[in-house]
Amino acid sequence: MIAGTLPVSDHEGRALSTLTEFTGLPRTEFQPPDEISRGLFGRGRQLAQQHRVAADALAAAVLLALSSVWLAGSPFARLDTALIQTALIALLAFRRVWPSVVFLAMCAIAFGQWLLNVPLIGDVALLVALYTVAAHQSRLHAAAAAGLMEVGAVMAALRWTPAGTLPRSLLFLTATVVASLFAGRTVASGSRYLAWMDERARRLEVERDQQATIAAAAERTRIARELHDIVSHSLSVVITLADAAAVVSRADPDRGAEAMTEVSEVGRSALSDMRAMFGVLRDSERLPGLEPQPGVSQLATLAERIRATGLAVDLNTEGTPFPLGAVAGLTVYRIVQEALTNTIRHAAASRAAVTIGYAAPLVHVRVSDDGTASPPPGAREQRGHGIDGMRERAALHEGTLLAGPAPAGGWAVSATLRCGQPPGPGAAA
Repeated sequence: MIAGTLPVSDHEGRALSTLTEFTGLPRTEFQPPDEISRGLFGRGRQLAQQHRVAADALAAAVLLALSSVWLAGSPFARLDTALIQTALIALLAFRRVWPSVVFLAMCAIAFGQWLLNVPLIGDVALLVALYTVAAHQSRLHAAAAAGLMEVGAVMAALRWTPAGTLPRSLLFLTATVVASLFAGRTVASGSRYLAWMDERARRLEVERDQQATIAAAAERTRIARELHDIVSHSLSVVITLADAAAVVSRADPDRGAEAMTEVSEVGRSALSDMRAMFGVLRDSERLPGLEPQPGVSQLATLAERIRATGLAVDLNTEGTPFPLGAVAGLTVYRIVQEALTNTIRHAAASRAAVTIGYAAPLVHVRVSDDGTASPPPGAREQRGHGIDGMRERAALHEGTLLAGPAPAGGWAVSATLRCGQPPGPGAAA
């Protein structure tokens, strides 16, 4: 963990990483050639979809030009055949607008051509029309169009035998009909898949935005909880010390000066904590200079700070300590800090006891005092808010927290956290 960043749990870490993913600095990624090719293909496909008639008219013009070159060199070069071929191919400009209508119109023109006994290379436009019906219409329409085309293929094979013999001609023309049909159905299946992928991408984008919103809300909650712990504790200690300094300054100026010195140290400590907390929102170049968050090792310092207010604090450890980790250590520290802050503000106690019990993989935290068990009027809501924050922290570690009057008197806060497995016997080696 980088010094100065706020440690978070696995749950909060996922939220924070999501937020960083969407709100961090833009990343520069290398785009491979195949990605560029797919991008160009996608843009071309989008243009063809937006301007269907223009795109199909351009393709029909190319086909007409090639067919006209063939017709000019054939023995069928006449005005009527040129008009038939032009009408047959020109209809392709509207093939995606009215697939079935264009196909039937082209079949009618082809039938007239058959009656005139004029074979034309432009008849390939019929295969394009069949492909369009198969790609953009239902299976029933595609099957009907293929059947009609097969009838035309048989008629053409019987009259013109383009492959030299009737069997070869039937096989060749039937193969072209089947190929056009299956090509169209394959494209239809691919189009449905692309539509599904587009919808999936749209849903993933919506989910990404939702995750970013959830991550931002989690960050606000975490920052608010840290602010409550830092500000509430520090101000309570500062107010208590300032009141004590005001009382003793006349009778004992040295003790008053000592109390004010402690006020200054508490204020600086709170300012340092807030800088460390808000440092994660600054430029990453400043992060190395921030101080790490407190943990179990800082409980002694916290106890000394509380003792300066006049509240005697006993700090005890039970069991064999094991590493808790930065996140669990911060949670233990904040629970003890909040509990002692509530004691100062509400309990009117003279002594408090803090006990940290280790029973791997669990850690037990207990903070009790000898003050009043019930908060004074007007303070119940404030105390409840801090308890809710402690419960939230404990829940992040599969733990529980209880707060209420102690059997022997006073107020007690007890928490149990699961902090993972302790290091094994070979860890020391």
